[in-house]
Amino acid sequence: MPKRSSASLDQQLAAGSAASTKLDLRVRPRSVQQEVVDKLRQAILSGIFLPGNRLVETDLCNSLGVSRPSLREALRSLHAERLIEIIPNRGPHIPVLSWRDAEEIYEVRELLEGEAAARCAVMISEEELEALKDRLEAFRRAMKADDAAARISTASEFYAIILRNCGNKIIEEIECGLLARVNFLRARSMSLPGRAKKSYDEMYATFTAIKNRDPKEAHKVARRHVANARTAAMKAYQKSLRACPADCSAST
Repeated sequence: MPKRSSASLDQQLAAGSAASTKLDLRVRPRSVQQEVVDKLRQAILSGIFLPGNRLVETDLCNSLGVSRPSLREALRSLHAERLIEIIPNRGPHIPVLSWRDAEEIYEVRELLEGEAAARCAVMISEEELEALKDRLEAFRRAMKADDAAARISTASEFYAIILRNCGNKIIEEIECGLLARVNFLRARSMSLPGRAKKSYDEMYATFTAIKNRDPKEAHKVARRHVANARTAAMKAYQKSLRACPADCSAST
């Protein structure tokens, strides 16, 4: 077996300094592109940009104070998350998510999140359980403050803890791939009066079942939460149809 080197990382890098190409391991400040991605994602999820809206690059560059190349890189990232669509000869738009698309997402969520919660109830550590409790409390504060953006972010963090403690990386990967669209739907469903409070109650029930190490109950309440969110999202979708019947119905 090769002997493990005791040299520090700096010593190892210095030893290889004569090489024509060196790996740059310096940690750089947060990039402008990532800041633009985060700002635009927040604007989309909070409803500043609505489904069907066209994103005018000149206006966005002026509003964000960034160059067009930086903006376009950010838009490509958002396109990969499916938060925007780029239409040839028309540019970037906020997609109109049909109810059929939404239903399919909720069907997958109900299956996966029920299973994840059940597995988490068995596997989660006490330290991670405290983190879950902290995110639940953060969601409660956001709900009390009527802070829509904080509600979305803290709910996402709550479920991220459940997913990373479910012991199944495939479940976690699939849910991560849906995250942007889930947050989009979450923002719409929580816009309904009283829905945020009901979401908190359902999240609290999920937390309690996990804390009690009760996988059967965790599975049941997690699935019920998704089913209730689906009902709320349907009501929000129907409300949007009444507001813009011509534009929205064309995508169903």
